[in-house]
Amino acid sequence: MPDLVETVIEDGRWQDLDIPAMAEATCGQTLGHLGIRPAGFEISVLACDDARIARLNADFRDRPQPTNVLSWPALDLSAQPGERPLLPPQPASAGMVQELGDIAIAYDTCRREALEQGKRMADHVTHLLVHGCLHLLGYDHIDDADARIMEGLECEILAKLGVANPYS
Repeated sequence: MPDLVETVIEDGRWQDLDIPAMAEATCGQTLGHLGIRPAGFEISVLACDDARIARLNADFRDRPQPTNVLSWPALDLSAQPGERPLLPPQPASAGMVQELGDIAIAYDTCRREALEQGKRMADHVTHLLVHGCLHLLGYDHIDDADARIMEGLECEILAKLGVANPYS
C-alpha cells in the first residue's frame, strides 16, 4: 500500500525528527480520527526553512514573512460556519489516489515557538501537522465556532498521539 504522505525535505535539520515518519503517523491518525480510511489518499509535506515558507506565504497569502505551517487543500470540503466539513470522497477504485493537498512547515519558526512555549519540538510539530491536515480537510478557525470545533479535534487527535493539549 502506498504511503499517505509524500515528504520533501528541503532543510536537513528536519532529519533529526524523522519528519517523514512523523508526518505519516500524524496525518494517518488525523484521517482515522475523522473516520476516513487513509488508503487511496495522498498528502504532500514540504519540510523547509523560514526563508522558503516566507516566499510561499508572500506568494499565496500576500504576507511576506515566515509562519509555522501553511496548507493548500486540493478539494473544497468547507462547510457553513459552525458546521463540520464534508468528508472527502474515497477513491473510486483500488490503485487510484485522491490528493488531499499540500502542507509546508518551517523548521526555524517551529523551533523558536517550541522553545518559547516550553514544548518539545516533536510535540509542537505534531500539533502543527494535525492543524495543517485539518485545514486540508476543510476545517478552519476564522470564526469562534469553527475555531472551537477545530481546536477540539486537535486536542482529541493529539491525545491519541500522546501529546498534551497545546491550548492549556
